[in-house]
Amino acid sequence: MADEGNFSDVRFLTVSEVAEVMRVSKMTVYRLVHSGDLPAVRFGRSYRVPESAVQQVLKNAVVDRRTDTA
Repeated sequence: MADEGNFSDVRFLTVSEVAEVMRVSKMTVYRLVHSGDLPAVRFGRSYRVPESAVQQVLKNAVVDRRTDTA
């Protein structure tokens, strides 16, 4: 986020929306939020995740391309 104090241009996603984008369960999203791997803002009893944070997590995801050969 360009300016930490200005949220007017930030798009927030619900946990369900994040799960759909990342193709994981809602519980996985909650785990990522609680572990600090996915930043989120708490509104009452629900969480909202900045769309840019989801994009950043997906961009930084590492795929293990090693193969085990016998």
